Amino acid sequence: MPNDAPKKTPATEGPPTHYIKDKTILGLLKRRLIRATKNSISGLRYAFKKEEAFRVQSFLMLLALPAAWWIADTLNEILLLLFSAVLVLIAELLNSAIEATIDRVGMDYHKLSKQAKDMGSAAVFVAIVLAAITWLLILVD
Repeated sequence: MPNDAPKKTPATEGPPTHYIKDKTILGLLKRRLIRATKNSISGLRYAFKKEEAFRVQSFLMLLALPAAWWIADTLNEILLLLFSAVLVLIAELLNSAIEATIDRVGMDYHKLSKQAKDMGSAAVFVAIVLAAITWLLILVD
């Protein structure tokens, strides 16, 4: 009589790790922080691998880092330059998430799908305009 039970491997031996929990607040924070960090790194990797616009904006951000030190006179100006550049990356990540969600729902044309994608794109555009104005004003000053 064959044994249809799954064979135990080292990964499946013992209780599942999600049942072994540190009941303290610190344990909860550690688990949440580790899980959130892994998910965030996964999202950044995916965006860099699959999203051309994110790669281009990341490259421009790498150019912006030393340029901010050279252009700015004060720490506040450096922070403004860097935050405006990072805001473009954040907007692009959110836009990519919106587009992925819409594509997950369906590839058929729908007026609301187009509206959502266009608004995500508009958010990136507004962030780029804000960054350009910030950099221009600090450069001219």
